[in-house]
Amino acid sequence: MVATTASAVHDTGAACPPVPDVDVCIVGAGPVGATLACRLAKEGIKVAIIDRVALAPMEHPDFDGRAYAIAAGPKKLLEEAGVWDVLPLDSCPIEEILVTDGRPGEPASSLFLEFTRDDASQPFGWMAEARALRVALNETMHNHPNLTVLAPAEAKIERKAEGAIVRLTDGRQFRASVVVAADGRKSRLRSEAGIPLTKLSYGQTAIVCAIAHEFPHDNGALEHFLPAGPFAQLPMAGTENHPYLSAIVWSDKDGLAERFAALPDQAFAREIERRMGNTRLGKVTPVGRRWTYPLSAQYAQRYTDTRLLLVGDAAHGIHPIAGQGLNLGFRDIIALSEILITAHGKGEDLGSPALLARYQARCRPANMLMLAATDTLDRLFSNNNPVVRLARDLGIAGVNRFPKLRKAFVRHAMGI
Repeated sequence: MVATTASAVHDTGAACPPVPDVDVCIVGAGPVGATLACRLAKEGIKVAIIDRVALAPMEHPDFDGRAYAIAAGPKKLLEEAGVWDVLPLDSCPIEEILVTDGRPGEPASSLFLEFTRDDASQPFGWMAEARALRVALNETMHNHPNLTVLAPAEAKIERKAEGAIVRLTDGRQFRASVVVAADGRKSRLRSEAGIPLTKLSYGQTAIVCAIAHEFPHDNGALEHFLPAGPFAQLPMAGTENHPYLSAIVWSDKDGLAERFAALPDQAFAREIERRMGNTRLGKVTPVGRRWTYPLSAQYAQRYTDTRLLLVGDAAHGIHPIAGQGLNLGFRDIIALSEILITAHGKGEDLGSPALLARYQARCRPANMLMLAATDTLDRLFSNNNPVVRLARDLGIAGVNRFPKLRKAFVRHAMGI
């Protein structure tokens, strides 16, 4: 089996030193692949990570409006990987979450769900700027003696029952016990392995940006359900120029979302304020760039092939309605790193069929449940049917009345 994939050129100058054989070869240096590489290398596992993009340009210092919501379980993973402590910018804890329903330009329904500090013993999650996580991952990867960074580059990977051979386009080659596909939704490794993929379209596009606002957010987040799609406000650490700052993830119909994203600042700010459902943040001002992402769900029919594992977006993609997309990928890494570290300690073959099967059995069923839950939530809340609206508002208010039920939701979302 041959996989032609994005990968490798040692990024430390023009000379191309030989690449040592490794235990694990990871294709894709995004947050999921890079975190796995750091976590495994820290435990003495020999890792090579390959990406078609040079890593240094990913460290652009300008604020670009993007941030990640990191749940408690994934935060622990990043700490164990040595990444969290070297974040160059402050993260912001999420300590309250208000869930409401409504229509643009109208106050939110009086029936709501609120998760407060009493529902958990620690923050529900942390907001970290995308650029900060990228810098921390790059720094950590380059400081591990057990980790070989190959970027930018291309490679062909031949996978056989006895192992994998990675052939770089510069002529170098090395062996690996297992290959991890962390190369995103359009994973070439997944495609070339012949793993079927199922896609679900939502007819929605997400606008991702940041706003400065008049009043403090008090580490509170908002999930406001609207007929065209959910609108989320997530608290961020302030800056000298913008002491009160939040991230926005606004889902709207395809076509409309792009038109909203292209509005002048004042008009765009007014549209954001119309979708807040309340005035708790006061006047808002757009900050940084605006990004648009077409929304869909997808899932691989299996996570494994000969000497191959799928993780993160290569294995699954979900609607961002619950902020679980990246966290779901991190949960893959939590499970996989535990399996690989334990097997390595016992001297087991890290690419054996039995080990691959353990990973799939542990992750795929839970991931499919999360995909089904987010899909159902979006289809339930992204409509304006008055009967459905009443039913869901009553459901939201019902959950709010039962602290034990709220805490159960919180524990699952936090990944603890």
